[in-house]
Amino acid sequence: MPGFRRGPGAKARLGRLKLLFDANISSKLVERLADLFPESSHVRLAGLERASDETVWSHALENGLVIVSKDEDFHQMALLTGPPPKFVWVRLGNCSTDDIERALREQRGTLEEFGADQEASFLVLDRR
Repeated sequence: MPGFRRGPGAKARLGRLKLLFDANISSKLVERLADLFPESSHVRLAGLERASDETVWSHALENGLVIVSKDEDFHQMALLTGPPPKFVWVRLGNCSTDDIERALREQRGTLEEFGADQEASFLVLDRR
C-alpha cells in the first residue's frame, strides 16, 4: 500500500487507533476527531508539551498510541527502531487544523490498515 512502510508478511487486523498529537498540531483535534479516534490525546494533555521527542516516543510506546506530527525527527526514529510505536507524518505544508482534520477523516481506512499492520512503522499523510 502506498504511503507507509511495511515489512514482508505483514498481517492486518483493523481496530481503533489511539492518536497522540504532537505539540506542532492543535490539541483541538482530540475533541474534533473523538468520533473516529476516541481514546486519542495530545502531548499538552499528557503533560509532555515541552518533552523531548524520545520522551514522547516512550509515552506513545507505553500507552499504545500512534504519534501524529509534522516533525521529521519522528520519521527518523520510526525508520531506525520500527514499530511500536507507529508514526503518522503530516506533510501537508502550511495548513490549518481544518486541513489536518479533513485529511485524517478522508484517510481513515488507510490509517486503520496502517494501525493494524504489525510491521508498518510510519505513514505519510500528504496531499494526494
